[in-house]
Amino acid sequence: MKIGVPKEIKNNEFRVSLTPASVRILVDHSHEVYVQSMAGDAIGFSDNDYLNSGAVILNSAKEVFESTTLIVKVKEPMPKEFQYINEKHTLFTYLHLAGEPEQAAGLVATGATGIAYETVTAEDGSMPLLAPMSAIAGQLSVIVGSYHLLRPNKGMGTLIGAFNDIEPRVVTVIGAGVAGTEAIEKAISNKAYLKIIDLSEKRLNELKNTHGTHNIEYILSTESTIEQAIKNSDLVIGAVYVIGKKAPKVIKNNMLKNMKPGAVMVDISIDQGGCFESSRPTTHDEPTYLHNGVLHYCVTNMPGAVPLTATEALNKATLSYVLELANKGIDIALNENDHLANGLNFKNGNVVHEAVKEALAS
Repeated sequence: MKIGVPKEIKNNEFRVSLTPASVRILVDHSHEVYVQSMAGDAIGFSDNDYLNSGAVILNSAKEVFESTTLIVKVKEPMPKEFQYINEKHTLFTYLHLAGEPEQAAGLVATGATGIAYETVTAEDGSMPLLAPMSAIAGQLSVIVGSYHLLRPNKGMGTLIGAFNDIEPRVVTVIGAGVAGTEAIEKAISNKAYLKIIDLSEKRLNELKNTHGTHNIEYILSTESTIEQAIKNSDLVIGAVYVIGKKAPKVIKNNMLKNMKPGAVMVDISIDQGGCFESSRPTTHDEPTYLHNGVLHYCVTNMPGAVPLTATEALNKATLSYVLELANKGIDIALNENDHLANGLNFKNGNVVHEAVKEALAS
């Protein structure tokens, strides 16, 4: 199969979908891999590295799309790339269609087949291709939250942690999935006072058995418990995910008026539309904005801040699926693997994933 790796063009997106080592494995399986020049340059993967791995280097995205049928990316294609995409293409990437309905409509209209990393499932019900980036975003949420609490960054001017007799600062994490769990562990290692909020009492009990109760509260999620928890929080992290759907708005605009001025909110769910009513997408160039005195961080490609780590983690997760699609052909691979088939979001101009379809219709 002819496999294409275009250079990512989203703001500050330096990840690359296939490393030279991954390309070598695909080439050894008799596939042809076409990589856009400088696709991995920013993280130390040169054109020569790809050439030595057996790839063909092409100068433009247009040439990559024209020369290939399976397009492996990191992030959803941007509107300027739609002109290169047609019904011969299968896109294998993060799509997050529910987060950008207008952009989604344009992408679906290309007639391509779209398989989304974020809706591929595993036998245990987990999301194996979403998990590595969620884990990175969860760790980053505490790092960027702490950074933006600094006064020069428009935060209240405090440091997460405990010092001598000073009370530890308060971090609230809403959602205890993969991203939330990583944020929880990072907050604990930073000696924060932690409030964990989740819909599942079972999940809260699991975390309690793991982490104990010292400086940690375990809170069943309701509108009132969330409102109460964020009142005295310095950092609030939203890590809510519903497969294929828009994230529920767990923090309403009217709740912000009771928060501390200069508190920071990090919305990990922003790719799926955000879990705060006050959220709007931001970029690594301009990551934050103030709303009702609360600093919001809503960057839609958080793991792009650590592109080398994220690329290596993503390749470990996705390569076996790329091989399956290439070795068997798209239709046979989807027919034989129900979990991979759960990644199919659109085909022949129609959205086919029920949750995504419902989200886009709402």
